[in-house]
Amino acid sequence: MAEIQIAVQTAHFDQNAVYRWVSAPNNVGAAVIFVGKVREMNLGDNVSSLFLEHYPAMTEKALREIVEEACSRWQLLRVAVIHRVGLLHTGDEIVLVAVSSPHRGEAYQANEFIMDFLKSKAPFWKKEQTDKGERWIEHRESDQQALDKW
Repeated sequence: MAEIQIAVQTAHFDQNAVYRWVSAPNNVGAAVIFVGKVREMNLGDNVSSLFLEHYPAMTEKALREIVEEACSRWQLLRVAVIHRVGLLHTGDEIVLVAVSSPHRGEAYQANEFIMDFLKSKAPFWKKEQTDKGERWIEHRESDQQALDKW
């Protein structure tokens, strides 16, 4: 069973520290890290900030279930998921998913699987501040299409 680290936090994260942790076992052949950031544009509008809300116990349980599902599908050695909450500004890092595996293909697929499910199934509520005012971010058809491929 893979070793798992999950954190939901307001603080910035250290990508290098996470990389050192996921890639430390001697049987690691590949480590894949994805970092999501706040974009300056969404749906054609300028975005200045994003506020993420969550319910801590529910969110961490959902993240763990997503990671455990990935671990059941691929041979993973270590998995780290860090998701930030609170007020984030354009260019801030929102999420980090890092996986290690003996094999490159499994590491790539598992990382993408976790991100696709985080985006649609993790209980975060996101409100953007745009040049036209505030709005909640809704589930999109493209998110469902990403899930359907798994």
